[in-house]
Order: sequence, then structure tokens, then C-alpha cells
Amino acid sequence: MSPSFVFEPPSDEEIENLESEEEEQVDEEEDGEEDDGGGRGPKPSRQSQAPWNFAAYSKSVAEEHARRSTTSVDFKITKARQQLSVDPAADDGNESSEPEPDGQEGYRSEEEDHDTTNAVDSKSFFAPSDGASYHANSFLELNLSRPLLRACESLGYVKPTPIQAACIPMALAGRDICGSAITGSGKTAAFALPTLERLLFRPKRIPAIRVLILTPTRELAVQVHSMIDKLSQFTDIRCCLIVGGLPMKVQETALRSMPDIVVATPGRMIDHLRNSISVGLDDLAVLILDEADRLLELGFNPEIHELVRFCPKRRQTMLFSATMTEEVDELVKLSLNQPVRLSADPSTKRPAKLTEEVVRIRRMREVNREAVLLALCSKTFTVKVIVFSGTKQAAHRLKILFGLAGLKAAELHGNLTQVQRLDALELFRKQEVDFLIATDVAARGLDIIGVQTVINYACPRDLTSYVHRVGRTARAGREGYAVTFVTDNDRSLLKAIAKRAGSKLKSRIVAEQSITKWSKIIEQMEDQVAAILQEEREEKALRKAEMEATKAENMIAHKDEIFSRPKRTWFVTEKEKKLAAKAAKASLEKGKTSGNEVLSAQQAEDLKMKEKRKREREKNLPRKKRRKLEAAREMLEENQSEKLEGNGKQKEKSGLSLVDLAYRRAKAVKAKKKAVDAGKIVMKASKKPKHSSERTQSRTEEMRELFESDMSERKQRRNISGAGKKKSKHSFKSKSRYKRR
Repeated sequence: MSPSFVFEPPSDEEIENLESEEEEQVDEEEDGEEDDGGGRGPKPSRQSQAPWNFAAYSKSVAEEHARRSTTSVDFKITKARQQLSVDPAADDGNESSEPEPDGQEGYRSEEEDHDTTNAVDSKSFFAPSDGASYHANSFLELNLSRPLLRACESLGYVKPTPIQAACIPMALAGRDICGSAITGSGKTAAFALPTLERLLFRPKRIPAIRVLILTPTRELAVQVHSMIDKLSQFTDIRCCLIVGGLPMKVQETALRSMPDIVVATPGRMIDHLRNSISVGLDDLAVLILDEADRLLELGFNPEIHELVRFCPKRRQTMLFSATMTEEVDELVKLSLNQPVRLSADPSTKRPAKLTEEVVRIRRMREVNREAVLLALCSKTFTVKVIVFSGTKQAAHRLKILFGLAGLKAAELHGNLTQVQRLDALELFRKQEVDFLIATDVAARGLDIIGVQTVINYACPRDLTSYVHRVGRTARAGREGYAVTFVTDNDRSLLKAIAKRAGSKLKSRIVAEQSITKWSKIIEQMEDQVAAILQEEREEKALRKAEMEATKAENMIAHKDEIFSRPKRTWFVTEKEKKLAAKAAKASLEKGKTSGNEVLSAQQAEDLKMKEKRKREREKNLPRKKRRKLEAAREMLEENQSEKLEGNGKQKEKSGLSLVDLAYRRAKAVKAKKKAVDAGKIVMKASKKPKHSSERTQSRTEEMRELFESDMSERKQRRNISGAGKKKSKHSFKSKSRYKRR
């Protein structure tokens, strides 16, 4: 790569100074702010188009709430704020002249770690990339057609980034590519432009799905689809979006019309391939995996292998990610044919203008974490901030706290509907809200307008997640801040961040007075937060009951039509997903790698069918044989438990129910009787009771009978031995029968 390359952000992409008088021009320049990392030259004469537009993909959130008879969280927060005794927003205005500001100091590492990462030896697998050049002065040098050059000009792209300059010629030559570059370097355009260029010369009389682009999240799929629509606006190439949360029938119709490009998430794509009529990937020419390392993690690995099985072997495959891991290397070996590995800017994994800061939260102060966050967001980082939370519940609670504190915030996580998720992104893109509180759903690939700050409220689980989170800011050469809350349990990650950031890592100290003030305010808000959460739970229960009632009505009214439809098949059911997650978690705890133990989809389906056939065979067996099978299983369990205990003695299980115990005793009596009838066991006549009853005796009657037979036997022996001696009735002692003679 040419070391002289520098991102060239134009005047309309610089971060707005909120204190200056140029704030009035923001609305005019907003549509041309964001790009996919392509460098831009001087400001063009006509206004640039915005690549992303999330509002075009969903209905209105107000319509959805009206249809579901619910109210929005913002409405509940506004109602709850009226009950607050203290207005946090008013207090915040009085505190603006505090003498104690937040402080910064250079971070000093406690100990230096040596780099012990072992690189995977993959030179023999990857083809040499001698002809790849990471420098190009303009898109004209990359041999693109006029419609694509015109689209680049309308989006404001002038100079290709290093990953674009290297990937586009290789992809046009039909080579398989494994590309990696820093976040915000234009990877979407790097695979979209050569793909569109190849599709311009497709056989137009034969409609077919020729390109499949897979992404790990729905929002990233929407963004990629929007980007491809903008780049292909002057061509006749059609693109289709297939993600969960949007109507199935509309997507089926779009797939049957055979679009040239399909942008999809793996689960919904497999659903259509299995259950939609006339949908297949027989003519697929290009397979692209965006954020490939995430697609190969625990949740996506079997689905990706299943989709690769659906695709033809003769195809072009491209992988793109900012972080390349060993799992990606495994996928590369499975699906690529002599690929070229292109790593743009490998020496610097962090954006040049990113300022990384750490807020140390001591063990005794962890309860004040929310107060520290609100203190930072009310004074220091006030606009264009993404806050990453660890769980969906924590993100929702922060949204309520921000609303009650008078801060404009939107939330993005898996508990929301797709309409609400896209609406949150659109509100943040249009700067109608200042804060986006999200889980890791927003950590990958999302290129949102001018994000100034990323706050890791919950520390990421590893360095890879950290790289993707902080990559939402300081994109395409712009400035940005990344603030991470680090507790005493996160020291290993803190060392990794310090090693990665070097001397640029700063330690931020939050004013104690602000933390104390916000702690008191949060305590006053707890009643309102609890009331809002309770109201949401009631709405959810009511909505669920209404859905069940509607479902029952539909089943009664349209029973014949529903049962006449072909039964839907699933690649993995919800129950199997949970079981797989548990098994993977257990194997990770034991230190095993789950990548080699994953079964293929065909093997999993065969095992499932085998188990089903076995259960059906057992159902049709006679009762006697079924009981024999159950007894054999129980005997096997008993033998295994005896081996573990190490005793030769037979022991009953401690948690055995009375029904099982009675069943086992009845079987033992039956087996004994059968052995006596066969002559294998000879029973003494004296031990048999005088009157044998056919009916089953109770435990009390059985004990009484045994006692009486024992007493009669003792009486007979005494009469024989002492014929001349006479004893009174009361001479019998109960313990004498246990004495040894």
C-alpha cells in the first residue's frame, strides 16, 4: 500500500462545531455527509446523495402502535416525567458553571505484555497478490463503466480508498478474495462496484439470482441494499432485500421475479430456499460474506455451511471483515478456490484520528455506573453519541433513564420490532435524537452520519468486539472519541486496549460532584422506571392474549385452507438452537473448540429422522416388549451408576419416585415367579404362606402375614424340642427369635 495515502474529507464532511455560527448550514449539507469510506475531492457543484435511507424500508412506528393498541416508550416517559419532584434538565442547566470539570490524564500501564500471537501459516493456501495495487488516483483508473462512474460522482466519491483500489481489479478478473481493512475504509463499495460491473454484461434474456450477499444483522443488510441501490441507480440491475422482521409474502414475490442481487441474513434466506416455491441458487455466480468473522461464530456457522451447500461450486466467493480470525480461515478453506488475501493498512488497526479513553470504575463504585454515564452525557459528550450496553434489558433501562433525565435518546436491540429498530436508526441519522443506546446489533458495519463518540457502557467481551464498536466513529479520516468503562474484572481487556492504542490511550476522571448529584436523581427516578416497566409488561400480556384469540379465530374460520398448505420445514428449531447453545457453552468451558464438532445440516437432519423413526417403531410395539425395553434402559442406567459409585452392592436412586419404586418391585416379583415356574429357583414349602391370595396385598397385610407364619414356625419347633416342659402364655420374649442358638 502506498504510504502517502491520506483520507480527504471535504468541507461538508467535517464535524460540525456546535459553538460556531456555521451551524445553520448543517441541514443543507446533511444529505451529502456520509460515504462508505471513499475519499472525496473538492465539494461538487450539485448536492451529493446520501447512501443510506432507513426510512424507506419500514412503515411508521405510530401506525404499528395504533394497530397493536400500545403506546410508545417516549409517551410513557413523558407521562412519568410529570410525576418527578425534581427536573433533571433544569438542574443540569444550573450546574453548567461548576468549577470542577472532568479531567484527563495519560494512562500508565501496570505491566507490559509481550506480543505472543501465533499467526496461522496460510501462505500455501492463498495465491500470491503480486499484481494488487493499493493506490489509485480516481475511479476512472479502475476500468468501471460510465453508469457506475456517474453513480460514484452523485454520491461524491472521487478517490478510491486502498481496499477499493486493490479489490476492484481483482474482483473484475473473477478471483476469489479475502479482504480486510480498518473500519470505515469503504469495504461495501469495494465488493459492490466490481459486482455491478460484471452484472452489466450478464445475459439479460435469462433472469436469475446471480449474486448473494450475506450479512450478520438486519440493519447491516438494509444498509448494504441501500448502498447497492444508489450505485445501480443508472443501470437496469435489480436488487432484493431478504431479512427477518419484514413480510414473508412480499419477499417471496420479489424472489420469484429473479432479481440479479439478493442481500440477505442467513436464517431468512434458508427459510425461503426450503419453503418458497421456485426459489433456488442454481445460477449463482458470486457469493459475498460481509463481516465474515461474525458469520462464522457460534450462531451462524451451521447456517453458512448450509447456504454454501446450496450454492454451485463454480462461483466467485469474496469475504470481507475488519478483523480476521481463525474461524474465517477455516471458512476460507471450505469455500474459496485459490483466494487472494488483501489486507489494506495492516500495520495500523486503529483509525488515525481516534482518541481512546478509559473510565476506571472501582469495585466499590460499580453501583454508580449509571450516574457516571449520565454525568458524561449531560456535560461532556452531548451530541451524536452511541452507547453500547451489554444486554437488551440494560439498554431499555438506560433509554428510560435518559428520557426521564430530559436527554433525547433512541434504543436499538433485539426486543424491538424491525420497524422500531429501523426507525431508531433513522432518528439518529437525521439527528432528531442525540444518543443511540444499542447492544452489539449496532457494532458491525453500520455507517451512521458523523458519530462523534462511542461509549462502551458495558465492557466488550474481547478485543475484536472492541475494535468493531469503536469503529462506528472516526470513519473515513474524521475525528472521534471512544470511551470505555472498565471495572477491576476487565483488566485483561484493558491491557489489550493499552497495547493497541499505545501512547494515545487516556484515562478520564469524572467529577465526584456530578456523580453524587446523578446518583440522587436516579434514586428519585426508580419509582417511575418501575411503573413504566410494569405498564409495558401489562401491555405485552394483553397483546399476547389478543394474538392467541386472533389465532384461534383464524384456525376456526380458515381451518381447511390452513391445513391444505404444505408444512413448513425448519433448518434449526428454537429448541435445537437452545440445546446447541448449551452444548457449545459447556464445550467452551471445558476448553474445547466447537468449530470441529459442528455437524453438517444433512447429518443433523439424518440423525433427527433416525430418532423419529425409532420413536415411531417403539410406539407400535406390544406393551410387553415396550416394558422390556424400558426395563433394559433402567438396568443400563443402574449399571452405570454402580460403576460410578464403585460398589458391588445394589443401591436405589435417592431421587426415585414412589411410582417407579412400586413398578420395579412388581417387576422383580414377576421375574421371581417366572423363574420358579421354569424350575430355575426352588422355593421351600415352609416359607410359603398357608393361604396365597391372587390379589395384590398391601404392605401392612404382607408384614402381618410374615409375622404370623414366623410365630407358628417357632411354636412348632418348641413343641418338638421340649415335649415334657410346659410354659405359660406370657413366657415368650420378642427378642428371643433373633438370638443365635
